[in-house]
Amino acid sequence: MDIKIGLADTARELSIAIAEGHEDVLNQVKQAIEDQAPTLTLEDDKGKKYLVRTEKIAYVELGSAQARSVGFMR
Repeated sequence: MDIKIGLADTARELSIAIAEGHEDVLNQVKQAIEDQAPTLTLEDDKGKKYLVRTEKIAYVELGSAQARSVGFMR
């Protein structure tokens, strides 16, 4: 699943491909913001870790949990 994080004072967004499900990521982000944690740590599907300052998070977009089809399949 792809996740996009928009950051305040930045024109670009952070895009991460993660293996976790929608609910896991959503709960992790909500918990970090509600607890006023200084950072949110996410790990992509290749093992890279990302630290994001929670005070700079403007929005979080969770992509589709379904794999995209390739070619002319329906």
